[in-house]
Amino acid sequence: MAMEEKDKKIKKNKKKKDTKSSPDISFKPSSAVKGLKFGGQIIVKSFTIRRARTLELLKLLSLPSSSSPSPPLLSTAAYLPTNFTILAHQAWHTLTLGLGTRKSKVVVFVFETEAMKTAVTAAEGGLWPSEIPLGEVNKKMIRKLKNWEMARFKFRKGCLTFYVYAVRNAGKEGFAAAEDLKVILQAVVALKDFMDHTAMLVMPHQKAINYASCPPFAMAH
Repeated sequence: MAMEEKDKKIKKNKKKKDTKSSPDISFKPSSAVKGLKFGGQIIVKSFTIRRARTLELLKLLSLPSSSSPSPPLLSTAAYLPTNFTILAHQAWHTLTLGLGTRKSKVVVFVFETEAMKTAVTAAEGGLWPSEIPLGEVNKKMIRKLKNWEMARFKFRKGCLTFYVYAVRNAGKEGFAAAEDLKVILQAVVALKDFMDHTAMLVMPHQKAINYASCPPFAMAH
């Protein structure tokens, strides 16, 4: 009897494990998916992020730019800290005598198709602004995508936290832009921790932020 119970328990745990490893299990309606988290960083909610150009995202992730006529990651939209945020973090840290957070956020969205991305990020008629306070991202960007599903990935890299969202039509199986998503997730995982992203991002001649090309103070070991 005890052996039977044990076998049942093992099968039940295995079933749970298999369910968790399913590629579709992490996709949720945009109204239910987790958004940006702030914890005690209330002041950070007023700091802004801006839409990045493709080359900026490639540099941020230390990815090579494509040699083909079409730029890579066409299905991807990224939002990086603005100059205001960079300076505000420095000022807040100084005003609080080192107690204020230096942690900021980078948000990357990988859409199922380029057409989906264009509909959301178009300069005219798009759903999302080109610049937005961090505190409004959950309500005005993520929750605004009705009838779409998202899978969320979060990576802490020292002073920068990366939020990566895969976006697809509700009820679909699989993910058409899986290759772009894979490239981005692998690149973020490979990045070293940022010691001081504010100093790094404000550097005018910074070409890349991988470990080999950065000054020693810019990255952790």
